[in-house]
Amino acid sequence: MRKILIIGATSAIAEATARRWAAEKAALYLLGRESSRLAQIADDLKVRGASQVDFGILDVNAVDSHAAALNKAYAVLGGIDIALIAHGTLPDQTECDRSVERALNEFATNASSTIALMTALADRLEAQKDGTLAVISSVAGDRGRASNAIYGAAKAAVTAYASALRQRLGRSGVDVLTIKPGFVATPMTAHFEKGPLW
Repeated sequence: MRKILIIGATSAIAEATARRWAAEKAALYLLGRESSRLAQIADDLKVRGASQVDFGILDVNAVDSHAAALNKAYAVLGGIDIALIAHGTLPDQTECDRSVERALNEFATNASSTIALMTALADRLEAQKDGTLAVISSVAGDRGRASNAIYGAAKAAVTAYASALRQRLGRSGVDVLTIKPGFVATPMTAHFEKGPLW
């Protein structure tokens, strides 16, 4: 039975992935911001076959709260085999262009908070010499685009950091997986016009 932590568990991609793991009888610990939504997802995953589902509240930008949230997840699951980091926002670039504060806040959500969580999880996985750290980045980070400059820059940072962690943790038997979806129809992209590449 695999023990799996999902951060950003209310995202559409995270929820779909959790359903697959539930069908495999995994034990799951969900972290997110919305208690009622997490409770709904947890109930659904139990019905779908998860051997255990628990959840906790986490504001990813409250970096000082990361350690306590991860400690609780480890305690409840009795260890972690896979950690999936799946939180993020898709900001309005025009608003970011007009506000340094907004731009930095969005960068913090999509890059700094993710890197902080990756750092904390990397130390734990390295110590146990086993496991997988998976993080959702994006093809938007492959090249700078004026239409999503902050989001793309944040995802580029996440991808580069994951690459560095892969080199470091590979020596300890830990896998680091960078997931870079292309055009995916989710609530985050609901306002986009959908073409044939979606």
